[in-house]
Amino acid sequence: MYVTLSSESTAANQTLAPSLVFQAPAPQQQQRSYATGTHLFHEGDTANHVYEVKTGVLRLTRVLENGRRQVIAFGLPGDIIGFPNGDAHHTDCDVVATAEIVAHRRSTLETGAGDPETHQRLLHAALREISAMQDHFMMLARKSASEKVASFLLAISNRTGSPRGNFTTFSLPMSRADIADFLGLTVETVSRTFSILRKDGIISLETPQTVLVLDMEALLDASQTDD
Repeated sequence: MYVTLSSESTAANQTLAPSLVFQAPAPQQQQRSYATGTHLFHEGDTANHVYEVKTGVLRLTRVLENGRRQVIAFGLPGDIIGFPNGDAHHTDCDVVATAEIVAHRRSTLETGAGDPETHQRLLHAALREISAMQDHFMMLARKSASEKVASFLLAISNRTGSPRGNFTTFSLPMSRADIADFLGLTVETVSRTFSILRKDGIISLETPQTVLVLDMEALLDASQTDD
């Protein structure tokens, strides 16, 4: 998942994202449960599979030349991650929240021997990833720190939130450090922005990992740039 700009001005951001329909894996696919902390692959590993997230959350990271970590993206239900750079993975990937994942063999997909519907779904996922990545880069360049954090919360809410009365609640299994490394911010800035959003009555934190959105319109406003 990338934090994007393209859909923020639409009414879709004020409603929950539709549920995705997953089909049972075909014989050439593998479906497994992965515990938190498990690594699916490391940067440089041969990319024999791409991975379809059914439940849970994955984290894609790279370590920069200066030793700092960059969180590239989060894999949420409905995402397909692990598209390679040539024949190798170009990030590390580990599990942030226990996940059910379907592994699709690259060899089957590339030879056309797999299910045509699966091919189509993976193609659409790849195109969505490219578009979302471009929007994410634009967001990193244009938005203020507080707008980035609000955009992140809005994106997670739209993807995984569930209604609770007039409000929306969602789990936030990634750490504040993960969010900071994803948005190019410091942990202190992320924590301060959370505190401001709480003080303004926009969100409530039932636990550090459970967010209740009290005012979706205000969160949308907080996510948008003025220019």
